Amino acid sequence: MADVVQYRLERMVDELDDLERRGIFTRAEIAEIVKQRRKFEYRLKRPSPLKEDFIAYIDYEVKLDELRLLRRKAAKLESTKRKKKSVSDFAGVARIVEIYRLATTRYKGDINLWFRYLEFCKQKRHGRIKKALAQAIRFHPKVAGVWIYAAAWEFDRNLNVAAARALMQNGLRVCSNSEDLWVEYLRMELTYLNKLKARRVALGEDKGSLVRDKKTAEDEQWKDENKELFMSLDEKKENEKEESDDSNVEDVEDVTEKVDVFREQGSNVLQAIYSGAVEALPSSFDLRKRFLEILEATDLAHSDEIRNTILSDLKRDFSKDPQYWNWLARHEIGGCISKERGLEFTNPQMQKAIQIFEEGLQTVTSSSMFEIYIKFLMETIAQSNGDDDAISPSNSIGDCISHIINVYQKADQTGCLTEELADEYVSLYLKLEKTREAQKLAEKLCAGKFAGSAKVWLSRVSIEIRSLSGNSTPSKAELQTVFELLSNALKKVPISESESLWLMAFKFFAHQGTYFDKLVEMSILSVTKSHGSDHVFSLSSMVVKFVLETKGNHHARKIYKRFLTLPGPSLVLYKTCIEIETNLVSLGDKDSLSNARKLYDSAVASYSQDVELWKNYYSLETKMGTSETTNGVYWRARKTLKDSADFVVGSDL
Repeated sequence: MADVVQYRLERMVDELDDLERRGIFTRAEIAEIVKQRRKFEYRLKRPSPLKEDFIAYIDYEVKLDELRLLRRKAAKLESTKRKKKSVSDFAGVARIVEIYRLATTRYKGDINLWFRYLEFCKQKRHGRIKKALAQAIRFHPKVAGVWIYAAAWEFDRNLNVAAARALMQNGLRVCSNSEDLWVEYLRMELTYLNKLKARRVALGEDKGSLVRDKKTAEDEQWKDENKELFMSLDEKKENEKEESDDSNVEDVEDVTEKVDVFREQGSNVLQAIYSGAVEALPSSFDLRKRFLEILEATDLAHSDEIRNTILSDLKRDFSKDPQYWNWLARHEIGGCISKERGLEFTNPQMQKAIQIFEEGLQTVTSSSMFEIYIKFLMETIAQSNGDDDAISPSNSIGDCISHIINVYQKADQTGCLTEELADEYVSLYLKLEKTREAQKLAEKLCAGKFAGSAKVWLSRVSIEIRSLSGNSTPSKAELQTVFELLSNALKKVPISESESLWLMAFKFFAHQGTYFDKLVEMSILSVTKSHGSDHVFSLSSMVVKFVLETKGNHHARKIYKRFLTLPGPSLVLYKTCIEIETNLVSLGDKDSLSNARKLYDSAVASYSQDVELWKNYYSLETKMGTSETTNGVYWRARKTLKDSADFVVGSDL
């Protein structure tokens, strides 16, 4: 191995001598370069060199070559003589290419490494890129990006259209399911036709371009309204044509025919590639959208016919997909919605989009279809209304709001109203400041399909609390009404989904002793019915915390003892109780330490494999217990956890 490294270093002698002779690096710097290269070469000659070794060597050589270029430019500015290129000008790039070759030979399957190799050769215009592309395609024929990269290099850099087309077609045979490959093939063919057309234009034999001039509808309308501001070049051309000979008229007809040739050819190419792509990927919705975008960005013959064909194919194959109708409606609107003005409901494009959504509802009557439809309408209102949360039903968006309410009603009638849509339905009335209508709707929803929905009940209770009298202290009748409503909600909503309702109830009645005690009793009954199982949240732990905040330590201790007598107390409850007792120990409570030990003993009996619980128990004894109790907990933990590696404490270190 040392002989090979020495041989490779000796081959660098000419390059290093040239660098020193030209004054780019000093002798000390060259010695450091040799030292670094020897270190990297030894790494590469190991039995199993890492990819990071190759990358580090390449990065070092790239930075070294950049430094050489900077110093060479500085020396060139100081000297008036023009120096010829020597061996040191090429050796750095050649060495980096060789390292890349060794790296890709060792790690053939790393596609990112191959792309780095290709990009470096392309950047330095090195002749190895053609061979590297062939090797990358040989080792990664199923990667569409390699075919695209190779074709792009042949088309843009090598200016070989035939080779680029052959590469694309071969790639499509191997990777026929690649959307990017189909799209890039179409782009390449249309770009080639546009280049041919541009060449004819430069020679004066043609005019125009295949690229469509992007003008908005507003620009066209403004131009039509202000025709007198523009000088009509067409009239001038007509006068010249009248004065010209018949031969010139024939030339104009020939030019028109030539213009149609390119547009016809582009149209044929698009149709052929589109047919092949649809046959290869019949279920790809995004592919057809991308083809339609390319068609609308180019000026081809029979563009409208091709566009209608693509749209009809999309409707035939994807009419059952709600995303199709969402895309079609937004596509019809195009860029008509602006952040400054929004889009009026009576606008023809807006009415066309609504018509599309209504047709979609008849075809796909589903919750997702209603969600997409309502989201579209709400976005329109938001853009017209600005950043305000409250919606003011002005003339511009009043019709749109009425239409949204009709859509919500239709979703309710067809049974497609989901919990999220129902909550948004109620919120819409609240944004419109129609509290009474929102209250009636929430009552209707809670009495029907959404009797067990926490979100809908939460909205109803929130509306009820908001509608209380404006006094700082609600009346007894109002408190009783809210309590009955909350009690009804907590009975119907499953305990695993009722966290928000319990929080609202305890916060609202925190200072109402009678109702607060009733809520505590209800919570104990709910935990009992659920067999003490720990759901998404621990109701018992939450109740103990609220009791601690409102009534103090003594009552909190009574309540948590009642919860612990129920079957299967949760680990969260144990931790909450232990935290309470531990805090009381620091305040000087005599019974708190023994209570904390009892809680830990009960907890580790039920959750014996919880390592964190054992660590906390050991930490408590270390701080507040004796050496005997500390060692007892330690050996109990080691025995229970069976010498688990996770249980590591200070004595083990």
